[in-house]
Amino acid sequence: MSTKILIADDEPNILISLEFLMKREGYEVVLARDGQEAIDAIARERPDLVLLDVMMPVKTGFDVCHEVRNSETLRDTLIVMLTAKGRDTDVAKGLALGANAYMTKPFSTRELVQKVKEMLEPVS
Repeated sequence: MSTKILIADDEPNILISLEFLMKREGYEVVLARDGQEAIDAIARERPDLVLLDVMMPVKTGFDVCHEVRNSETLRDTLIVMLTAKGRDTDVAKGLALGANAYMTKPFSTRELVQKVKEMLEPVS
């Protein structure tokens, strides 16, 4: 069974480039274009990890993270928040809501791939 990653971002260029990057690394990829789509896709697809933009229409990444963490069935989903909002308060809010990691845009694709691999490695 392949590892499934959900990419949630309202910026088409970011979705396309992250989808390409994660597929190249051998992951199965599911896309969402707003916060509500992300919540629906997480519930339906049960991804191993979510790359979650903070600033999205309908529901923010913060809202999505909060809902996932408060769901009995989804709370163990790994979440990496990706955002241009890099202030300390934003990072603290994301982590307080339960994000497993927080990366600010622009980020190095190599660093992102490394972070994803580290998070998905089975704990030995």
